[in-house]
Amino acid sequence: MDFIGSRRWVMRLCALVGVGAAIAMVAVACAAPQPHTPASGTSALSAPTAPAPDAVKPTVVLVHGAWADASSWDGEVTALQIKGHDVRAIANPLENLTTDAEYVSNFLKSISGPIVLVGHSYGGSVITNAAAGIPNVKALVYVDAAAPDVGETNGSLSGSDSVLKHTPESELFDKLPYPGAPTGAVDLYLKKDIFLHNFANDLPTDEATRLWATQRAASSAAFETPSKAAAWKTIPSWYFISSGDQIITPTSEKAMAERAHSHVTVFDGGSHLTLISHPDAVTDVIEEAIASVH
Repeated sequence: MDFIGSRRWVMRLCALVGVGAAIAMVAVACAAPQPHTPASGTSALSAPTAPAPDAVKPTVVLVHGAWADASSWDGEVTALQIKGHDVRAIANPLENLTTDAEYVSNFLKSISGPIVLVGHSYGGSVITNAAAGIPNVKALVYVDAAAPDVGETNGSLSGSDSVLKHTPESELFDKLPYPGAPTGAVDLYLKKDIFLHNFANDLPTDEATRLWATQRAASSAAFETPSKAAAWKTIPSWYFISSGDQIITPTSEKAMAERAHSHVTVFDGGSHLTLISHPDAVTDVIEEAIASVH
């Protein structure tokens, strides 16, 4: 065979080999399992199933007390937000129980869905009235707070062993007039000694001093206005009681919690400002109330 003939024979052989390889590849491809071709408008990959949303996600509304402001809830707000809860700490006017409750009630009406309503100190009296007639308030939480019955005043619920009851007013408060005050009403500021040693007695002195210096005045009318409602009679409640509270004393709080059939947590120690010194302990009780909402 000459060189040209040999070359032609080799080329034909290569062509035949190539055809055979192609046929083999087609056969393998046909034998291999084929991916599913999605219908028009669908994804080739199945999207992961999203977890079902919580059946209920209440909004937690926090109401501060006298000689304080919404920042007293900073620890609880942070803890609750970290855990994914919706939370609002709102202003309490501290002027008159009836109008203060109306102010809070109007805020509650702006919220859709269930509400866990929390009050500290005088804020307990406010939530007791504000929750009345608001059907989506599903739980009340009292934090070292007053929970009046109809006709009772906040001032009458401090307890006979409260520093507010056995200390002369001249040693308790600085009193100042304010514009538009009802007859006889004045703004009350806690004196420094009372604030540091009886109100914020479990806080470091420098922190207690700062809180005293930035306290909001409360009208004497706020403590003298009779309660018009007692929402704890129809709404489940929780009570956080600090054994070291000298303003609204454990004796008084336990009596109010008992008549309200509240779920009670007694914190060993603390002060009237345990919500600042031990916010995690208070948050735990708020979360108990949250868990009750179905």
